[in-house]
Amino acid sequence: MEEAKDETTHQRERHKTQLYIDVKATQWPIIYSAEYNIGFLGLEKLHPFDSAKWGRVFEFLKEAGMVRDDTIISPLEAREEDLTIVHSRTYLNSLKLTDIIEGISEWSWNVAGITEIPPVALLPNFVVQRKVLRPFRYQTGGTILAGKLAIDRGWAINIGGGFHHCSAERGGGFCAYADITLSIKFLFEKVEGVSKVMIVDLDAHQGNGHERDFMSDDRVYIMDVYNRGIYPHDGFAKRGIKRKVELQHFTEDDTYLSLVRNHIEGSLNEFTPDIIVYNAGTDILDGDPLGNLSISPQGIIERDQIIFQKARTRNIPIFMVTSGGYLKETARIIADSILNLKAVGLIRCDEAEFSDIPEIEAAMTRSQSDGGLFSKMKRACLSRSSTTELNQIDNIQHASNTR
Repeated sequence: MEEAKDETTHQRERHKTQLYIDVKATQWPIIYSAEYNIGFLGLEKLHPFDSAKWGRVFEFLKEAGMVRDDTIISPLEAREEDLTIVHSRTYLNSLKLTDIIEGISEWSWNVAGITEIPPVALLPNFVVQRKVLRPFRYQTGGTILAGKLAIDRGWAINIGGGFHHCSAERGGGFCAYADITLSIKFLFEKVEGVSKVMIVDLDAHQGNGHERDFMSDDRVYIMDVYNRGIYPHDGFAKRGIKRKVELQHFTEDDTYLSLVRNHIEGSLNEFTPDIIVYNAGTDILDGDPLGNLSISPQGIIERDQIIFQKARTRNIPIFMVTSGGYLKETARIIADSILNLKAVGLIRCDEAEFSDIPEIEAAMTRSQSDGGLFSKMKRACLSRSSTTELNQIDNIQHASNTR
């Protein structure tokens, strides 16, 4: 037994990850990749989860002018050697091949159970790897990177991740990799000065995955606020919760926000972490088919502000993952919440906000929005041309358009 532990320790010491990539000062500590989004032959529509939510959040932030393609961070895909920091080879292999049915050794039974989409079991595993598990691995890489960024910058947001139902040895609830556990293990093992972590899980569902993983680890304090009447009903995992707040169906804003405010304050009075992992699920939204709570969009935005405010005023690094949310409008709410955090001064990155637009991107933007060559000529002449000269340019443009 001791030899096995020693071998595991040696493996981790030898583990070199590429996930902690170098980041420019002109990039927001906001992580996203187009690889996050899931699509496989339309089968994703059989689950209420919005499998393109992450891309839509990013597009809303771009439309608001907060970020550009060059001012956010694209993570790398978590490789098997990264995943084995937490997951066993047996579990990872179960996501690949199975021989449950004699003569069939390449179907995706375990992934079908995890994603709760039975027809996935009939897809060849190479399709599932590419269209389902690869996006999950990219999001997992993003969560791992977010932990390091939060230490370096004070805060970070992974627009994906938050697979809080997955533990070291089993997945479930649309969660195939234990990204929260992985991010914390990476911090403990690779980042100096991190010895205590708080998980604040405000998804509508109990975070049974990370609770199982850290049940006997006093370095991790878990505060979980969830609807007691819905999945996963994991009584064993509840033993891992240090501050448990169970909600009734259809809890509304006033009650919910009061509980969140009081319990985050109480948690931070009991335990002083080196970093906070904030699982910010939006399935608490009124009308969500799986969350069964009644929180307004503004209530979600206020909730996120409360958590960031508590962390930032105490100078505790924090990173956020987006977790569950099963209505189309949740993407807009997540984006609005991030924009609000910026508006109230809880997140900022002046270098990114005021960085120059890359010349190629700037030229394309001007070309698309300024009317092309003739408008450029007209602007260039404004400071030195007479009215007659400008009219001549207009006449040339008119003649060109009528040919």
